[in-house]
Amino acid sequence: MDERFTDTHLNMADQQTEFTLRPQHLDEYIGQKDVTDNLKIYIEAAKKRHEPLDHVLFYGPPGLGKTTLAGIIANELGVDIRITSGPAIGRAGDLAAILTNLNENDVLFIDEIHRLNRSVEEVLYSAMEDYAIDIIIGKGPSARSIRLDLAKFTLIGATTRAGSLSAPLRDRFGVLSKFDLYTVDELKTILRRTAGLLDVEADEASLLEMAKRSRGTPRVANRFLKRIRDFAQVKGEGVIDTDITKLALSAMGVDDEGLEALDREVLRTIIERFGGGPVGIDTIAASVGEERVTIEDAHEPYLIQAGFLHRSQKGRIASAKAYRHLGIALPENLEREEQLSMDENN
Repeated sequence: MDERFTDTHLNMADQQTEFTLRPQHLDEYIGQKDVTDNLKIYIEAAKKRHEPLDHVLFYGPPGLGKTTLAGIIANELGVDIRITSGPAIGRAGDLAAILTNLNENDVLFIDEIHRLNRSVEEVLYSAMEDYAIDIIIGKGPSARSIRLDLAKFTLIGATTRAGSLSAPLRDRFGVLSKFDLYTVDELKTILRRTAGLLDVEADEASLLEMAKRSRGTPRVANRFLKRIRDFAQVKGEGVIDTDITKLALSAMGVDDEGLEALDREVLRTIIERFGGGPVGIDTIAASVGEERVTIEDAHEPYLIQAGFLHRSQKGRIASAKAYRHLGIALPENLEREEQLSMDENN
């Protein structure tokens, strides 16, 4: 599989530098202002009461800083954090081992919490509400239940699919925070900070160009900066300027709107093979030779957010913006709709 430079999930290459780039305190965190403003109040109140912070659920697309903010919460509370993920907790015993090793007021962060096994999730209910878990010892008629008391802790769950969480689990979170895509200005500020930490010289125009093509995602922006730094050192004088930035992004297959090859292929397929839609996601996936989950999780969210794609009950529909971006003439129905819209606005 070709490398996806706009992939919003954490990969092995990211892990080598991302943890050193993460801010450690709320005052250093850029973006998600509504989320952080509320968290400052909740954290301060919990500290004054000498109680654990209420359980927190972060939801939104990957790469927006949910894990980073969980670490910041632990730092602000002055406690330790234990990080795991839903798929990594295979059995109820695995969760029990994690919970019994937590100290008072510690933070447990579970990424991809929507992928928890149902039996594990049920153990989590009593842990979140009563700070206790029931363990079954033995089998058959001789089996008995033992109740273990836990230290009071804060669970922070993160998910890219809030709708996939069961209602009983979702209702046990006291704080629900939605993460939105970042603005260009916020991404530019993040890139400027990252460039300083990596000791990379980049002009403002280059940072702006990277921010515009980063799909509203800090992880993508930082990945661009690291790869463009490589181009600057090999193809230039080590300084990132606009020419080097455009050269590198073009070589990576990222266009002016932040779309990569598969994004454009999805749009072109909908327009040229299915008359602009509506067309089902399974048909699109089969046509471009990709899995449905890849299209839904990695490509479709940004295409919809950026206005290239619309979703309807009958399927996906390419917008007028998609036609223009690909240099394809608008069909008559879209031309009429645009003309009517312009007439109404005038």
